[in-house]
Amino acid sequence: MRCIIIMAITLCFTMAGASAQVGGQGTPWRGAGVQPCFGIDGGANKCPSPSLMRVIRAGHLFDSKTGTLLANQVVVISGEKIIAVGPAGKVKIPAGATVTDLSHETVLPGLVDMHTHMFNALKPGTSKETAVLLAVQNTQADLRAGFTSVRDMSTHGNAYADVDVRDAINRGEIDGPRAQVSTRGIVWGAPGAKLLEPGESAVVHNVEEARATVRDQIGHGADWIKLFPAGAYSFGEYGKPVYVVTYPMPVLQALIDETHKLGRKTACHVFGGEGQKNAIIAGCDSIEHAFGLDQEQADMMVAKHLSYDPTLQRYTEPYMDDNDAKNTGGKYRMIPIFQNAVILASHTRDLKITVGSGVDGSTFPHGFQALELVALVKQAHLTPAHAIQAATVNGADVLGWQDRIGSLDAGKYADLIAVPGNPLNDITELQRVNFVMKGGKVMRDDPVSRR
Repeated sequence: MRCIIIMAITLCFTMAGASAQVGGQGTPWRGAGVQPCFGIDGGANKCPSPSLMRVIRAGHLFDSKTGTLLANQVVVISGEKIIAVGPAGKVKIPAGATVTDLSHETVLPGLVDMHTHMFNALKPGTSKETAVLLAVQNTQADLRAGFTSVRDMSTHGNAYADVDVRDAINRGEIDGPRAQVSTRGIVWGAPGAKLLEPGESAVVHNVEEARATVRDQIGHGADWIKLFPAGAYSFGEYGKPVYVVTYPMPVLQALIDETHKLGRKTACHVFGGEGQKNAIIAGCDSIEHAFGLDQEQADMMVAKHLSYDPTLQRYTEPYMDDNDAKNTGGKYRMIPIFQNAVILASHTRDLKITVGSGVDGSTFPHGFQALELVALVKQAHLTPAHAIQAATVNGADVLGWQDRIGSLDAGKYADLIAVPGNPLNDITELQRVNFVMKGGKVMRDDPVSRR
């Protein structure tokens, strides 16, 4: 028995010593290969590559602060941060730096998707482990498409697993975009509503539950609280849209106030009507979708400094017309109503529009989010420059990361992408991303597509 205890103690000290090692220095490694680094579980992993000095030569560079293209620019990167940006003749290239020649391409800041769902809807028979693997695959598709930062808007029945994916990315254990997450989301417990499965959205029935649920989700690691103040729509007399209201106003206000009290922000799924107006009055930080947005509401959003995330492509796909045709006998359509709302928003001075795709493994696959920028230009009539600003500086500002991402400036993360042509002339160029860097690490480099 004493022998077993001694062995256990020895093993504990051995594991503790291994976990304390950082790899590369210290006591000799007696295992296979060079001395590794150790993860949070004590497991041995290959150590990260040492920081490099890199230089990007950009034929054109998109200045997201002004919305203009600058010719013949140089970006100098040390480790994960940019240390200098400017004209090629004025920026000194450090000796020994690794140079990437993008002189025939347009370089832009990494894009921000403000409405993803890294987890697909959990289907019967799909294990939690498989769901996580698919989520990692989805986030990596987003990254390769040029979206180096995302805001994830609920886990579709996968509880708080988005926190684990976010944290694994932050620790460098897997590649993926920088992420802010909203875990389960919170819905209204309407009388007679079906019971939800564990891991699905949290349900509240009163003000006290609302505040407690916000605290619980933030305690589990939520960066945002996802709310649903206005649900489904139908068409009433003469085709006027009718929208379902969910939370009573005191409950909605409690949800938002408690979130703000704890230093987080709220994002509200709304389609229109009274619930949408309630979300704006209550100060929901980010208004999602808003099919029925009108000028009064848009002006109120500007006054309250709320942002608008349309997800235009997601809700103008053919299934929308299919559903409306089935429900109205072909009389009425939501798509033109929604398009007009986003056009109105684009013409509202100082309304901060962001780019959110709504990708969820369904009709809009991960990796194709550039279609949202195309939709904003071709359907809502934003200029290409304004659409790209929506996907860079605006997204960074709403995330509170304006000092880290959104523009290519000294001191910010080296998150940048390249496309072969000029996206200000043709916004569809953003569907042809051929170079992606996140934090100074090259995530994608397809020289075969270069001109």
